[in-house]
Amino acid sequence: MAKIKVLIVDDSALMRQLLSELLSRDSGLTVVGVAPDAYVAWDKIQTLAPDVLTLDVEMPRMDGLTFLEKLMRARPMPVVMVSSLTEKGCETTLRALELGAVDFVTKPKMDVQSGTIDIAQELVLKVKAAALARPRRLSAALSNAPVQKPARGEALLESSEQVIAIGASTGGTEALRCVLTALPPDAPGIVIVQHMPEKFTSQFAARLDKLCQVRVSEAKEGDRVLRGQVLIAPGNLHMEVSRSGAAYAVKLNSEPPVGHHRPSVDVLFESCARHLGPKVVGVILTGMGADGARGLLAMRRNGARTIAQDEATSVVFGMPKEAIANGSVERVVPLDRIASTMLAYAAECD
Repeated sequence: MAKIKVLIVDDSALMRQLLSELLSRDSGLTVVGVAPDAYVAWDKIQTLAPDVLTLDVEMPRMDGLTFLEKLMRARPMPVVMVSSLTEKGCETTLRALELGAVDFVTKPKMDVQSGTIDIAQELVLKVKAAALARPRRLSAALSNAPVQKPARGEALLESSEQVIAIGASTGGTEALRCVLTALPPDAPGIVIVQHMPEKFTSQFAARLDKLCQVRVSEAKEGDRVLRGQVLIAPGNLHMEVSRSGAAYAVKLNSEPPVGHHRPSVDVLFESCARHLGPKVVGVILTGMGADGARGLLAMRRNGARTIAQDEATSVVFGMPKEAIANGSVERVVPLDRIASTMLAYAAECD
């Protein structure tokens, strides 16, 4: 099998060296080149034809976002961003995902060398997943569209008798944007696990809240699941749904990762299976690995309706594929029909 060819773009010579060493240790990868800025990177893309690009956000001459936007218009290819865990870094990374980056890894804060070694496994896995991704050409409409907050009515503040639980990973940020922006303001309460580090989830929720008619927020301990509201599991915490009297609420915990994930989709889905039975719709979107397949099967066995995103519209068809394979998926639909399908199923739960 041919090795995955990687081009590293970073203005730091130390980071270029370290990333090269880390990726080169894996027998399935080969670093075909490095570049200190976007202009050198563009030339090397033409001559070396890499399969995946790792791209630093902050670079001289042309920043990473500007280069990514130009790249995804001219020559779409899988890109993994290398980002900092700062408020500005979170915002920039989320914009990069909107522009077409497949995924991101975070730079260590203090000791760059030892910290980068700590992310070696994550980096290798994400580069390999990116190589399987289906990058799409960026349209001018998406890249230039202003963010407008939709008009909303008064908060309903009603307990949600039906709940929608969604799990996503690689490619999920844009998939969730597509699903959630299609929902009416009185949609059933929604709980979401999107694999994402802490600090990123609050920014992600705030960004979605500006775009959606439903209200979107990072979940807090004890939050009730309400109609017209979406709760996103905080990075580095598991989220479960439990019954609270006649209503439902979320509980957060820092138990060990499940399948290398915290938050874990399986943890959320299994809690839904226990406490909601047929009063929940389970949805599994694009993502790497198998997280959520076991939990979705438990949901279906307890009477839930279940949906998976199809292969053609998934950035990475790992999580939906595993769920389909174990028999937990009732219906497979393209991304643009996920919202309508889950609403129809939720209505049948009445």
